[in-house]
Amino acid sequence: MNRFRHLRSTAALLLGVSTFAITAMASEPTVVPEQPPFPAQGKITYVPRDSILEFKALPEYHEPEWVTEKFVKTGKLPPVAERLPKEPMVFKSGNMPDGIGVYGDTLRHVIGGRPEGWNYSAGQTQGWGGIDIAMSECLTRTAPLFQVEAKDVEPLPNLARSWEWSEDGHKLTMHLIEGAKWSDGVPFTSEDVMFYWDDNVVDPNVSPLNGATPETFGEGTVLKAIDANTVEWTFKEAFPRQYLYSMAYGTFCPGPAHILKTKHPKYNKDMTYDQYKNGFPPEYLNIPVMGAWAPVEYRSDDIIVLRRNPYYWKVDEAGNQLPYLNELQYKLSTWADRDVQAIAGSGDFSNLEQPENFVESLKRAAEDSAPARLAFGARLIGYNLYMNFSGNGWGEPDARGQAVRELNRNEDFRKAITMAVDRKKLGDSLVKGPFTAIYPGGLSSGTSFYDRNSTVYYPFDLDGAKALLEKAGLKDTDGNGFVNYPAETLGGKDVEIVLLVTSDYNTDKNLAEGVVGQMEQLGIRVVLNSLDGKQRDAANYGGRWDWMVLRNGAELSSVVQNTPQLAATGPRTSWNHRVPEGGELDLMPFEQELVDIVNKFIASSDNDERTELMKQYQKVATTNVNSVGLTEYPGALIINKRFSNIPVGAPIFMFNWAEDTIIRERVFVANDKQGDYELFPEQLPGKPGEKGPMN
Repeated sequence: MNRFRHLRSTAALLLGVSTFAITAMASEPTVVPEQPPFPAQGKITYVPRDSILEFKALPEYHEPEWVTEKFVKTGKLPPVAERLPKEPMVFKSGNMPDGIGVYGDTLRHVIGGRPEGWNYSAGQTQGWGGIDIAMSECLTRTAPLFQVEAKDVEPLPNLARSWEWSEDGHKLTMHLIEGAKWSDGVPFTSEDVMFYWDDNVVDPNVSPLNGATPETFGEGTVLKAIDANTVEWTFKEAFPRQYLYSMAYGTFCPGPAHILKTKHPKYNKDMTYDQYKNGFPPEYLNIPVMGAWAPVEYRSDDIIVLRRNPYYWKVDEAGNQLPYLNELQYKLSTWADRDVQAIAGSGDFSNLEQPENFVESLKRAAEDSAPARLAFGARLIGYNLYMNFSGNGWGEPDARGQAVRELNRNEDFRKAITMAVDRKKLGDSLVKGPFTAIYPGGLSSGTSFYDRNSTVYYPFDLDGAKALLEKAGLKDTDGNGFVNYPAETLGGKDVEIVLLVTSDYNTDKNLAEGVVGQMEQLGIRVVLNSLDGKQRDAANYGGRWDWMVLRNGAELSSVVQNTPQLAATGPRTSWNHRVPEGGELDLMPFEQELVDIVNKFIASSDNDERTELMKQYQKVATTNVNSVGLTEYPGALIINKRFSNIPVGAPIFMFNWAEDTIIRERVFVANDKQGDYELFPEQLPGKPGEKGPMN
């Protein structure tokens, strides 16, 4: 036991002593090892924020010739200039990797999800894979920020074209894009924004898709409309710029109020909330969108087809109405098949995020005949083992579940678990080579806020971990290989923990199975609860879990987005510590430290101070094992070689998924590379609720 006596003092010394000077024993905390070099990573060219886009009127506007001939000249559509805002969003050519594009062609996606319907505002998934991003636009936009210089990082304008703070910083006035229209030609106004806020986010009977709650935008925040093109936020805090990120995908993307209101109980007394949520199934086609493409075809377990939005409100500097691509296709298959088809050329795009496919994908992409290219980004994909820290009834745990939570709140127990994880073995089980890296938990190594010397690492030491379990009161008293509770807890039964994991991805399942095996070596019986993503989320949000394997979100990869989720800053912000309705958080001391640090970070606009605060956050989180890091690796964008305007080094996930990071409305195919892939050539979205597109 002597070698554990100085664990806490050693961690304290790490705060002020160079980690390279410490000669810690294997079981003592130390600095995380250097990551192996990965030469395949693309180099990002950083740019000023204002070099990407602006809002202004142009002398003239253009559209695909077939739109003019078939729809404008026949009176089915007004001229393009009349369909655009007075000052549309203009993408600057200097930020386009290949410059101004040409019209035509299709981007063929393959996805493993299935659409529930089109009511994103009420929590229905469209099947993922970028469908919702293609259809929905939000007040601000963050995905392109991966290329923005750190000192200049703030969300880009979008539906909100500009904003200004009051002198005291408690009010934020947002000016909406004026004259923009939904894909059916109905004007977009503050009514759409207020309907989303009042009747979806704030309404306790509705749960928007990505978990937007009033707390997402700050406790006590008020939003009101000033006029048709202006809204005003009122915050309790001064200058909470963090919430500009919460107004991006996917927590503030308004739906078409003129359509959705028809089935909302507040406006239609004959409807229930269930009817509202499910009133716009996948068969309800041509739902109005503010995005670049609208759904015109759905065949169950087969395909979803989106066609260009004739009222899209963005253009290039030559006045060409975007998007360049006429059609998006989503073949309904599996997520693993997405990689296979993208590599084979029967699909055009994939986020290569499952390391089990890395080696074969690289081999195929290296061939001269390969239709697709691979572009790796930074190590931004990480996995954590989260422990449920709520001790006050969230999810109404039974006696066994409550006992597990008490263990989770025990520092020696948490350290035993993290020391029993052989991260090198876990990474190698996914893929051999210089892909995976040891990840103790906390901030992603790919974020600009990451500091290796602030990252405390407990090396793999099974004997030391077993000794810590004994210190926590857990011994194998019945000789069956698994530790038991003390006699006064559950009658001395074996410690049994249920591990929640999604069944949607092989990587998640493989890591969870690896954890089960390694915990068995420690003497902890772990039982897998493998659910699909929707069921997993329901169990997570409902508090019905002990441990959970979860892929990192934007809060750990970007830090500036979803920042409140870095700690239990509110009753529903943290992944692993929430409370029942009306309850109070029972924070452990280190959790309160994290909350204080995160709140200071959110309130600060000083870049140097924010950097130091995140060093403190990383030190506290990893020292106290806020989560058990499992592994970390890069992702790769697989894109067919015929596509242009793909930014170098675009991460598959940082501020948002790569489908938005590459800014698909600017992506094009040169004339000599275009194929005959469109399923609905020279057709546009029709009337809402009708079958098929408009000819």
